[in-house]
Amino acid sequence: MRSLRQLLYSLALVLVLLSQPAISQSQSSQPASSSAASNHAKPTQAKPKCTDNGTYVNSKGQTVPRPENCSGPPQGATAQCRDGSYSFSRSRRGTCSHHGGVAKWL
Repeated sequence: MRSLRQLLYSLALVLVLLSQPAISQSQSSQPASSSAASNHAKPTQAKPKCTDNGTYVNSKGQTVPRPENCSGPPQGATAQCRDGSYSFSRSRRGTCSHHGGVAKWL
């Protein structure tokens, strides 16, 4: 029993040590030029580039755009799905149901 516990502690330590370089690389990959002053500047509102996935008719008989993959939140989007796509659903029920669920409501 004691040797099994030691083995598990050793494996946990190895996993922690192996994950450290990945964490430090991901933190260092962020641009160093961003400053606190630039965070307060209002960015130019460029229209996000989106895939056009067509439309569907919802349960109320309304035609709405299908979820789209976009570079940013598109005009009229109501939620961002967990897979990164944006939904235009007009009701909460079933929103992003085929996209992993809702990550955040807009």
